[in-house]
Amino acid sequence: MTDRFEDYDFPLPEHLIAQRPLPARDRSRLMLLQRGSDAIAHHVFSELPALLPPDALLVMNNTRVPPRRLAARLPSGVELEALLVVEEAPGLWHALVRKARRIKPGMTIPFAEGALPARALERTEDGAWRLQFESSQDLTARLEAHGMAPLPPYIRRDLHGGYDAAAVQADRAAYQTCYARVEGAIAAPTAGLHFTPQVLADVRARGVETAELTLHVGLGTFAKVKVSDTADHTMHDEWFELPAETAARIMQARAQGRPVIAVGTTTVRALESWAAEGARPDHQGWTRLYIRPPYEFRIVDGLLTNFHLPKSTLMLMVSALYGRERLLAAYAEAVAQEYRFFSFGDCMLIAPQRV
Repeated sequence: MTDRFEDYDFPLPEHLIAQRPLPARDRSRLMLLQRGSDAIAHHVFSELPALLPPDALLVMNNTRVPPRRLAARLPSGVELEALLVVEEAPGLWHALVRKARRIKPGMTIPFAEGALPARALERTEDGAWRLQFESSQDLTARLEAHGMAPLPPYIRRDLHGGYDAAAVQADRAAYQTCYARVEGAIAAPTAGLHFTPQVLADVRARGVETAELTLHVGLGTFAKVKVSDTADHTMHDEWFELPAETAARIMQARAQGRPVIAVGTTTVRALESWAAEGARPDHQGWTRLYIRPPYEFRIVDGLLTNFHLPKSTLMLMVSALYGRERLLAAYAEAVAQEYRFFSFGDCMLIAPQRV
């Protein structure tokens, strides 16, 4: 039987796509589900500690998102936006540029009102541009000073009208987990955006053990699915690292029969990739793991995750853990109850199945 991306579609009113986070992260709504059950319960995120099994191991992705989104207005009045993806050499960046057809090789682009000028060198085979910034010595500091959060395209901002320094800083703070510390992602692991230091403290006070790994969310997370049959899709590469301390905690939890709960699909991908590659005491490398039904999870027993785009690989991953029909029913309930969707939206906890 063919599994199609169309089988993971659902109707979503546009007004439910969250454009901004709530003032208090831990006041987001949390839908509680359980593997093997149709039951749905509604909570707020601050209640998470009481909803976790007290003997669980909670694993989080500590990747940090640098501010590599830049805006420019050309002398002609054309407004551009660029996302710096990979630094190929000092000051030389592979970048995605909106309105790229307006750029010509050799043109200087005055990003950040001229504070970050860059020369367009050439267009690449994938449609991106190679941009050479005038000085590479202090580029990191200048990006920190003038760069913007690389918000996904469904979060709309007018970068040239009313998007002042305060708004830029607010988005940069909001689009970062409170435990982010290893720089390198192109997008935030958004399930973690709901945590506050107090919620983490409450989780640990309950007796829940925590551990960290790093998976740098790649550009492919924004790539549109271009096939119908899920078997025909090719996953993108992402870099991940699982330290020895985290590996030891996972192995101990497994040996003791304690559940491992992943914070976000990025953590799921890292954990399952680590297991598939031998579960060594520590590991780093690239993964192209594609998790879709049917899939036998080796490590992950439960998942905290946001509500994802229809017909996406993330829908397939969550369906592999919870079941497609149950997941679509939960999404229908979320729409009916007007949950907030996507990166700045609400979340669900898929709790481990009771034995």
